[in-house]
Amino acid sequence: MVAHSNFYISPEDYLEAERVSPIKHEYRRGQVYAMVGAKKPHVIIAANLTRLLGNHLDKSPCVVMASDIKVRIEEADCYYYPDVVVTCDPRDLAGTEDFIYYPKLVIEVLSKSTAKFDSSEKFTDYQTCSTLEEYALVSQTERSIEVRSLINDTWKIANYQENESVTFHSLDWSGDLSDIYQKVTLSEDVTIDKGDSTTA
Repeated sequence: MVAHSNFYISPEDYLEAERVSPIKHEYRRGQVYAMVGAKKPHVIIAANLTRLLGNHLDKSPCVVMASDIKVRIEEADCYYYPDVVVTCDPRDLAGTEDFIYYPKLVIEVLSKSTAKFDSSEKFTDYQTCSTLEEYALVSQTERSIEVRSLINDTWKIANYQENESVTFHSLDWSGDLSDIYQKVTLSEDVTIDKGDSTTA
C-alpha cells in the first residue's frame, strides 16, 4: 500500500472521500493508504473461496462478502478491505452501510506489496475485534495457506500445502487446496512473514 497523505484524516472524512474515490483506500489511525490493483491469480483465488464458502453457508445465517466491503475495527481505529470476509452477526446484515463491524473469518490473498503487513500489523489490528475467530493468508505463488485460529483464547497456526485439505474451524468447513486454486496460474514470488502463534 502507498500512503495517500501525511496528515491526520478523521474516519468520517475518510468514509466521505472513499465513497466517491475511483480507487480503494484503507484507513489506519488517521492515515489513508491507496490499494494496488489485483492480478488474475489474486482475483480467481478470492472468487473460488467466495463460491466455496458461500455454498457451504447457504442455509446458515452467515454471509460471505468479497473485496468491496470494508471492516471497521473500532479499537484499532482502522477500515480494511479484506479479500474475503464472513460475518454471522445479524447487526452486519441490517442496513445498507459499506462496512461491517463483526467479522468471524477474514481471508487475505497475499501480494508482494502487502504480504508483510497482512501477516503482522494488520493481523494485530484484527485481533482487537472480539468476533474474529480465524484469519487466513493465501499464497499466490504456491498452493499454500496459513490459517490462524482462535482456540481456547490462543491463536494457533496451521499451514496447508499442495494437495492437502484446509480447515476453517470457525465455519466447520474443510476443502481441498486444489479447489481453492482451481484455474489459477501461480504468480511471481511473494515472501510471507511467518510469525509465532499469539496468545490473546
